[in-house]
Amino acid sequence: MRYQLYYWPTIQGRGEYVRLALEEAGAAYTDVARGGNGVAAMMKMMGAGKGVPPFAPPFLKVGNLVISHTANILLYLGSRHDLAPKAEAGKLAVHALQLTITDFVVEVHDTHHPLGPSLYYEDQKGPAKKRTAEFWKSRVPKYLGYFEDLLDANGGAYVTGRRVTYVDLSLFQLVAGLRYAFPSRMKTFERKIPGLIGLHDRVAARPNIKAYLASDRRIAFNEDGIFRRYKPLDV
Repeated sequence: MRYQLYYWPTIQGRGEYVRLALEEAGAAYTDVARGGNGVAAMMKMMGAGKGVPPFAPPFLKVGNLVISHTANILLYLGSRHDLAPKAEAGKLAVHALQLTITDFVVEVHDTHHPLGPSLYYEDQKGPAKKRTAEFWKSRVPKYLGYFEDLLDANGGAYVTGRRVTYVDLSLFQLVAGLRYAFPSRMKTFERKIPGLIGLHDRVAARPNIKAYLASDRRIAFNEDGIFRRYKPLDV
């Protein structure tokens, strides 16, 4: 069955975590909003008056099933494409790690939009600079330090050991995104997370991911997405 992924067509955003899982799995999928009247179709599904329509993208359509929220989608894909442990305890543990990543992604976004998404970055430069300073002082060490410790404790190539999971793909995206948005800060901080940097490189070298990164299916980072490069924040 071919998956239908619904997400904004010009940004990586939260949909990228789903794309990485689909690509690693070699699953057939259509990135609906990137073709034809895809955005209109996505908005129509969100505005459906029956059932429980998705509140916002990303969401994944599988036959008659519609799954919303990044972590929820990955929970579904993980068990079907060998990207999560088979035992229930392991599945839930990996899901919890993805929810932690979800929390961190919100904090990344808030570095450039601390007063809310309805205002432009230019309208909140001062608060953004203050928020970013705190982000790098306490939040980045807290989150990335946690995952670095997990890698070290489990002693494997990936977070849960020797087998890759969707959480490893998501951690790859975090490192790649932070490198794009904060190249100077990351260059200094990477010395503290050698395990995560190694994980990033192993994921990037996996055949399906390597092919995806070199393809036009991978949308480039840009200043409309979650990870945005604003020079005043990278000092």
